[in-house]
Amino acid sequence: MAGCSNAANATLPALLMPVPSFAPLTSSRLVIRPLREADVADLLEINGDPEVTQFLPYAPWQSLADGQAWFVRMNAMAQAGTAQQLVLELTDEHKVIGTLLYFHHDDKSARGELGYVLGRRHWGQGLMAEALQVFCGHAFGVAGVRRLEAEVNPANRASNTLLQRLGFTHEGRLRQRWVGKGAAYDTHFYGLLADEWLARDTAGDAAHDSAGDKASAGTRA
Repeated sequence: MAGCSNAANATLPALLMPVPSFAPLTSSRLVIRPLREADVADLLEINGDPEVTQFLPYAPWQSLADGQAWFVRMNAMAQAGTAQQLVLELTDEHKVIGTLLYFHHDDKSARGELGYVLGRRHWGQGLMAEALQVFCGHAFGVAGVRRLEAEVNPANRASNTLLQRLGFTHEGRLRQRWVGKGAAYDTHFYGLLADEWLARDTAGDAAHDSAGDKASAGTRA
């Protein structure tokens, strides 16, 4: 799944606004946990793949040094209190196969943005849908988040489909929102409210298929 995320352009705030706690979460096949420095080696396989990074705002990693620089940036955002970088680890193999970023956290509004990436070898297996299902349930429940947002490149059909099937509402198209890789591009803006998620979950409509597993939501951090 190529990624959804626009965290690359985020600036660090002057005041700390604590991100909700995302202790390790589990699903039938995954552990979703905070990033560790040792994860960079597994993530090089993912973020070094041009197909995975096609819709992401950064070039493929060329070396572990690129991954280490990214780790430092993610750690700084976590210390600033507005983001937490999580990874997706296969329970059986103890291998990191993707990432899930919660960022642009606004404590007063109980709102934040999502970005995610899944390694190409694991596309088409429903793993990102599984991870987001668990994450959203925790965010809207224990963590007390009121609204989740995501931006996706309109050309990233899989990620657009995934968010819609999870219940996100397409709230508009932002024209030439970002400039990356030498070109300006539009984004689709999505939002999901806690009461919508809880109503959907109660009705048993939440997505469990693999439709969006060749997708990524773009992060600029």
